[in-house]
Amino acid sequence: MCEYEKLFDEMIEHQKKKLLTLSDELHPGLTEDDLLQPNDFPVLESHPEFRYEEGILAGLQAARIAFLAEKKTVVF
Repeated sequence: MCEYEKLFDEMIEHQKKKLLTLSDELHPGLTEDDLLQPNDFPVLESHPEFRYEEGILAGLQAARIAFLAEKKTVVF
């Protein structure tokens, strides 16, 4: 695993924790798995800050996937 993969993993884990902390303030007791379907919890579904932070997480995950895909096609 290269340093960029580790960095992506660290950023993603940090964002997951941030999202879980925010969701716990809005709806105590939710798990990381619950956050995969926020539409099951109206307070999350309609909360703009939660949706923003969720979007950041999705962006980081997409960037990691794109990086890994590009890494496979590049020969060093």
